Amino acid sequence: QVQLVESGGGLVQAGDSLRLSCAASGRTFSGYSMGWFRQAPGKERDFVATIRWSAGSTYYADSVKGRFTISRDNAKNTVSLQMNSLKPEDTAVYYCAASTYYDLSRLIAPREYGYWGQGTQVTVSS
Repeated sequence: QVQLVESGGGLVQAGDSLRLSCAASGRTFSGYSMGWFRQAPGKERDFVATIRWSAGSTYYADSVKGRFTISRDNAKNTVSLQMNSLKPEDTAVYYCAASTYYDLSRLIAPREYGYWGQGTQVTVSS
């Protein structure tokens, strides 16, 4: 079992930055690939970014590439999402998730993640 708790969400203006954090507890954190997803009201949960268990391999959705950066600290059991140049369309509940998979083609799909946090709200005003 892996427990995930997100923090860092809030209300910001367009162009601002925000940093989300996800604290993991339970089984060996370093053995999991980690992902960030987001879900806006009435929409499906969308992939945002992922980082493999061997940190250094990352992948981003086109909509956030160049603006968001995912990172992890295996010593502290945390994964972060630095979000810069935020846009109103980034408004959503952001979820941290853990997966046992390593293949990037799998890590973009929510169904490949077995553990999820409760989510943190990010609201970007125009």
